[in-house]
Amino acid sequence: MKLHVSMNVPDLKDAIRFYSNLFATEPMIVRENYAKWDVENPAVNFVVESGRENTGFDHIGIQVSDEEELEQLTTRMENTGNPYLGVEKTTCCYAKMEKAWVRGEANEPWEGFLTHAHDSEEYGTDREGILPDRHQVTADQKPCC
Repeated sequence: MKLHVSMNVPDLKDAIRFYSNLFATEPMIVRENYAKWDVENPAVNFVVESGRENTGFDHIGIQVSDEEELEQLTTRMENTGNPYLGVEKTTCCYAKMEKAWVRGEANEPWEGFLTHAHDSEEYGTDREGILPDRHQVTADQKPCC
């Protein structure tokens, strides 16, 4: 397993320069609005994306290497009791993958994912935007009195 961090940046070229220096390596994937480093030391899958309304931290996740690890991780995610979206096959970040989402204790989005291929020409879509807010209270959860 490897930690995944995604940041929204105002300028992709500046971000590529900065993080390439920080990690002492160039990104393995660069697209018009996206760059990805798969760094071994420190072990991190680090992504920057441009063209978003907000800049800064976007989400955090855990990248797994096979179906068994994905099943173990998503079971742990679901068992947190926090808002959870189960495993779905998707295209995201120019890659074909399977992923699930859960909200952390500070309401931060966490994804658990297995990447199958980095061969998509399309950026794709994701379900992070529909992941319920951890602090929202639904009508059936409200106290009666």
